[in-house]
Amino acid sequence: MKQVLSITPIDGRYARLTGDLSNIFSESGLIHHRIHVELKWLKFLITDLKVHEMVQADQSLDLSGLDALIDGLIDDFNEDYALRVKEIESRTNHDVKAVEYFIKEKLDAAGLASIREWVHFACTSEDINNTAYGLMLKKGKDLVVELLKTFVAEIEKKALVYKSVPMMSRTHGQAATPTTPGKEFINFAWRLNQEIQVLESTKIQSKINGATGNYNAHVFAFPEIDWMAASERFIRDYLCLEPILFTTQINPNTALSRVLHAMVRAAAVMIDFDRDMWGYISLGYFKQRVKEGETGSSTMPHKVNPIDFENSEGNMGLAISMMEHLAVKLQKSRFQRDLSDSTVLRSLGTVFGYFTIGIKNAQKGLSKVDLNHEVLERDLDNNPELLAEPFQTIMRVYGEDNPYERLKDLTRGQKIQKEDLARFVDGLEKVPPEVKERMRALSPQTYVGLAESLVDRYFKGN
Repeated sequence: MKQVLSITPIDGRYARLTGDLSNIFSESGLIHHRIHVELKWLKFLITDLKVHEMVQADQSLDLSGLDALIDGLIDDFNEDYALRVKEIESRTNHDVKAVEYFIKEKLDAAGLASIREWVHFACTSEDINNTAYGLMLKKGKDLVVELLKTFVAEIEKKALVYKSVPMMSRTHGQAATPTTPGKEFINFAWRLNQEIQVLESTKIQSKINGATGNYNAHVFAFPEIDWMAASERFIRDYLCLEPILFTTQINPNTALSRVLHAMVRAAAVMIDFDRDMWGYISLGYFKQRVKEGETGSSTMPHKVNPIDFENSEGNMGLAISMMEHLAVKLQKSRFQRDLSDSTVLRSLGTVFGYFTIGIKNAQKGLSKVDLNHEVLERDLDNNPELLAEPFQTIMRVYGEDNPYERLKDLTRGQKIQKEDLARFVDGLEKVPPEVKERMRALSPQTYVGLAESLVDRYFKGN
């Protein structure tokens, strides 16, 4: 019932495809990551900077249960914790402050009330939010990389199987120089690998430097601490993110933009793949396996529609439109802070949701298709004019007059037979007899250039 009543298909119709994202990008996921950052900051202040020891009255604190409490709240986070935070928020009308009060409740209950005011020390809400979203983005990025690698691996399997199968290509939708399905699959694998490399090399950046990025409150309270170095150490060692120093109150979201733009390009490649597969299926180059009980059309019983690739294309389009907006919008803020980014960031999980649905449906579609060798062979047999390209090229080599124009007159806009090409070759005056034999022996099936070698080159490491 929850899925039926869901407003978006991400948590409704496609919930089975996006379950891995819920613990990361849901409201509960955001609360969990905020608690994670607040507690890690508390631990850093107490165990690393030892700020309580800098205050004479606090030197005798019993902190023996602190580590266990912190680890427990992070590792054992559950729905009840999230609901309690939301209950507090209903009074505070402030989501981050609710997290602070929740943690203070837990400290009080554990006999650690003496350190409760070190929670959220010198922080602005954005210090907690940008680091929480940084942790979420890092996890989301890793999931995307895993999805892309899995999809690429499936493409590679088919590329190996089909690397030597000749196929008529299509340029402008028209019959064109032969290729192989394997080589065409490898084109997509290579392109997606470029974006995987970008995603893997992109370090997620975060900051914790106060209300306007200058450590004002930090320095006023403890001028003896090197707060720039301390914040860098906290972000790098405690959160495993990349620290940045030069910010206003908000993170400029450069790393987020890099990730989203790489995902935009990957999604565009996926749409290109979806459309090509749709086209190859409509041409009969691929057959779709029929599943017992499925319906292709509500009125045409014979149909097996390429719905998985169509679904992927639609969802990737939605992902692209949102990613482009987030990637640009989240790099902007009026002066040192406005809140227009906050509501936009809450849609980050939606972006990853549409992307995930798109790639999983493309993979599902790919798993259901088989090459139709008969159709590929027939198309090649029916289009001997494909050899006009190599023939005019050879004629150029040996100085035949007007090679392009003569073959255009023979082939353009009309169907010819193999015999027509044979007679044409016989009439050539300057091409040596042994080369003519090569021309007569050539067929569209054998005119595939280095398609197979390109596949082999890819698997040797490009």
